[in-house]
Amino acid sequence: MSGTYTVVGGGAIGGTIAFHLAGAGHRVLIVDSDAAQVAAVRERGLTIRRADGTERNMRIPARTPDEVTEPLRDVLLAVKANATATAARWIAPRLAGDGFVVSLQNGLCEPEIAAAVGARRTVSAFVNLFADLVEPGVIADGGPGALVVGELDGTVSPRVRRFVADLQAWGPAVASGNVAGFLWSKLAYGAVAAASATSDDPVADTIERHPGLTVALAREVYAVAAAQGVTPESFDAWRADAFAKDAPPDLTRAALAGFCAWLRTQPKTRTGIWRDLAVRCRPTEVPAQYGPVLRLAEDHGLRCPGVEAVLRLIGELETGRRPMSRDNPAELERAVLGGDPGTAPGGNAGAALGGNPGEVHRGNPSEERDT
Repeated sequence: MSGTYTVVGGGAIGGTIAFHLAGAGHRVLIVDSDAAQVAAVRERGLTIRRADGTERNMRIPARTPDEVTEPLRDVLLAVKANATATAARWIAPRLAGDGFVVSLQNGLCEPEIAAAVGARRTVSAFVNLFADLVEPGVIADGGPGALVVGELDGTVSPRVRRFVADLQAWGPAVASGNVAGFLWSKLAYGAVAAASATSDDPVADTIERHPGLTVALAREVYAVAAAQGVTPESFDAWRADAFAKDAPPDLTRAALAGFCAWLRTQPKTRTGIWRDLAVRCRPTEVPAQYGPVLRLAEDHGLRCPGVEAVLRLIGELETGRRPMSRDNPAELERAVLGGDPGTAPGGNAGAALGGNPGEVHRGNPSEERDT
């Protein structure tokens, strides 16, 4: 039985999911506030461009928000985190009584959605897709990543099972009773990804040059997750256990090396945050993603100096007060490890790796390639 979905936010994530659901015979409507995106999809259809250069095109109905008049039932919310509240307020009066909203977003967006539509009509999801909206109506798709769906109360309901079954048209989506564990792990990695976006280098290069920074940022986020009672989950090649306070240094080094090796197999080498800063020249969703993390940290008496520094540098890049440079991740690493390392949650990340944290990824640092 085919479903009916309204995808609010037809960019990289929403457009990719909409494309595959429509291709499997589901009724799909894309709603996007970007008039150019809506016009392109209407005129030429939605195009998915593969890493090998091949393209597929599909006609999918698309509208701007003011063109939508009918009730919404099953909504897939795929806007940036900083647009969540506005989108949720728009959805709320239009959402059918038996409808629900799935958060296909980065960050902890579910509370904002639930505040607008009710917790009963809010479904949690973790998404790690390798896609970019490269021009109106065209998405560069790097292939399936990870997608996990579950209820806010940690159950797997019939509607979650139905949605996950429909998502098989896209890829290996699964249901879980611990979506929060995946979301917090994405936040741990996302802090590293945001740090990498302060330079023009691929994410893997930043991690290899600054493993101490990587470990410190991940541990800061995971410390807040632990205070919230969340058990982190691993995803793709990211190993949550490698960033535990008592993780053996060899495990942490091996996990970082494995993750970087995996990143280098992906066609998307830089983040959407980098694209917002370097290509689109617009504000990122980083403050909206990590503002809740910092507020929760404060509630639990924790400090996140690394995350705070990342937000500061991203803000300076957004406003043009700072250029994109390799000096920026180095500055972030000093902010976390250069002072009293014991103040960072999880202890001394550099010491946890053993020896010089700048040398954990290679036997000879001079072999590090320039990019």
